[in-house]
Amino acid sequence: MSFPLLTATAALPAIGAIATAAVPATQRTAAKWLALLVSVATLVLAVVVLVRFDPDGDRYQLTESHAWIADFGVRYELGVDGIGVALIALTALLIPFIILAGWHDADPLETGSRRWRPTQGFFALILAVEAMVIISFEATDVFLFYIFFEAMLIPMYFLIGGFGDRAHQHGEKAAATQRSYAAVKFLLYNLAGGLVMLAAVIGLYVVAGNFSLTEIAEARANGSLEMSTSTERWLFLGFFLAFAVKAPMWPLHTWLPNAMQESTAPVAVLITAVVDKVGTFAMLRFCLQLFPEASKWATPAIMVLAVISIIYGALLAVGQRDIKRLIAYASISHFGFIIMGIFAMTSQGQSGATLYMVNHGISTAALLLVAGFLISRRGSRLIADYGGVQKVAPVLAGTFLIGGLATLSLPGLAPFVSEFLVLVGTFTRYPVIGVIATFGIVLAALYTLVLYQRTMTGPLRPELARMPDLRVREIAVAAPLIVLLVFLGVYPKPLTDIVNPAVKQTMSDVQQKDPRPEAEAAK
Repeated sequence: MSFPLLTATAALPAIGAIATAAVPATQRTAAKWLALLVSVATLVLAVVVLVRFDPDGDRYQLTESHAWIADFGVRYELGVDGIGVALIALTALLIPFIILAGWHDADPLETGSRRWRPTQGFFALILAVEAMVIISFEATDVFLFYIFFEAMLIPMYFLIGGFGDRAHQHGEKAAATQRSYAAVKFLLYNLAGGLVMLAAVIGLYVVAGNFSLTEIAEARANGSLEMSTSTERWLFLGFFLAFAVKAPMWPLHTWLPNAMQESTAPVAVLITAVVDKVGTFAMLRFCLQLFPEASKWATPAIMVLAVISIIYGALLAVGQRDIKRLIAYASISHFGFIIMGIFAMTSQGQSGATLYMVNHGISTAALLLVAGFLISRRGSRLIADYGGVQKVAPVLAGTFLIGGLATLSLPGLAPFVSEFLVLVGTFTRYPVIGVIATFGIVLAALYTLVLYQRTMTGPLRPELARMPDLRVREIAVAAPLIVLLVFLGVYPKPLTDIVNPAVKQTMSDVQQKDPRPEAEAAK
């Protein structure tokens, strides 16, 4: 039997989480280094997966299949397509930077508080989330996917509620209350979506007799498994609702701003750049592949909700006074673009959506982590408490600007390619939706440039006169992300070569072809 590479990629951070949690309480630095080394080793395995994956080969590669709960048709089945490989690479890439950026976020409080921040637990929980996210991208058994789709909520709950942002304007007691509220809201929203999905998973088993994604999809394609129209639509809605909460999509988004605001910056990156991608990924893998007719039936409504997410998120970002809430609402807008690209049912739209998942992860990580460095220096998340930072911290201001420009999809930076493809794919089938969505780009330029202007330019506030610039550890976090944004913005071909064959197969699942350009159709 060949080496179980996919299992190893998910198991390594899980074992690392246990080992990190077991480090003695007095050895905080050792726990940090252990977590960092495990995350780097996981990245190496993810690179091996990426190298061994053949975009022109079988749809699902490096597959593993073992009996698990045979009486109920549950198997331990793993496999990756181009979309899954890209997102595994993104996850494994970001976790070392998240750990490095949060190096001191869980150190003991030394301001008179008796509350202990268990350093080992903080880094162990991050590794546990990484393991669950990676196996979610690998699972080709619906029940296996569901288990980890829900299980990742537990470590995320403790990361949000137990390790909140220290930059709170209303004292420790109020901060603890707000963290608890944000964590519970995150958990309740996602659990509610997950319970609806559980009912749909059970319904799928009743109809299909097993949980294998590949077997069910193949049976649907060759006509050996028939679903009534109403059954397929109800099952689709059960899956889609859970994914829309996780994504998050308007109007199921309200947990995200609270969770990101109250989390440390690295945990906020973990939420929006890693965990939330499971929702949009699952729309492509499960909704479209298992329920192709229902997906087409729901597309008009989903496109409307997606464009509302784009405009709504951007408008609310413009009016925010809190830096992290602004980035949270900007992410809601960006997820609207991703969902719009998926359900445009064009190869350009779905390729753009997949690229957007990767590029949004990198750009949001760059912007949010640098924002976290800024906030930790001033002790405030309020935009009004800043001004003239570029005069004393030019490297911090420069990296913040590049992260912001990537967020507004400036040509030459990675998110531009994604957004362009999404809009092209949308225009060809839903021109009105495409026109409305372009206003999100204008609003993105507004909230990003206003944020930079108010924090980095203008007169230097006296209390910021001694603000230090980025340190070596912080530059080690920001610089590689900036390099990636530029590289993938100028040369996205390595990523598109991996993604495009998987997108073509997804288009085949829903039996859709790209609309002919009007000029060609007129000939």
